[in-house]
Amino acid sequence: MTQALTLARPYARAAFALSRESGRTAAWSQALAFAARVAADPQAQALLGHPLINPVDAVGLLAMDGAEDSFTRFLGLLADNRRLALLPEITGLFEELRADAERIVKAKVTAASELPAAELDAIKAALVKRFGRDVEIETAVDSSLIGGAVIDAGEVVIDGSLKGKLARLQSTLAQ
Repeated sequence: MTQALTLARPYARAAFALSRESGRTAAWSQALAFAARVAADPQAQALLGHPLINPVDAVGLLAMDGAEDSFTRFLGLLADNRRLALLPEITGLFEELRADAERIVKAKVTAASELPAAELDAIKAALVKRFGRDVEIETAVDSSLIGGAVIDAGEVVIDGSLKGKLARLQSTLAQ
């Protein structure tokens, strides 16, 4: 995985630079997400990985109708360099660059049960205060947490779950 990210990073940076140049980062984001979903499909992977596939045909498979010319040229470059399999990693890195440029922190809140909107608003307000940026929240439910929640905001993870507290208590008592 690390090697894939290393290979994908310069392509993601180039894609982001091209998208900012044209002022169309949102359109590139959608186009990359579509291409990454197609490239991740097992049937498409077999086809795209075939040594005899024509790069033009590969681009035709991955580009949405009406895609920008610069985007199709980008896909062509990936196809020529046999890097189409990196599209999911390129897309993830592109989204990180976009969020950073737009000063957005993406946070995932995993709770033991569905959280009410008021609690999510309070969590969002606290994260905005902590990071000084706009925050986009994604939610998930994991009943194994027993109670509380885990907030994953990039490099910051806040574990306020009962499961996490019990694990920390067990670790302390074992010493």
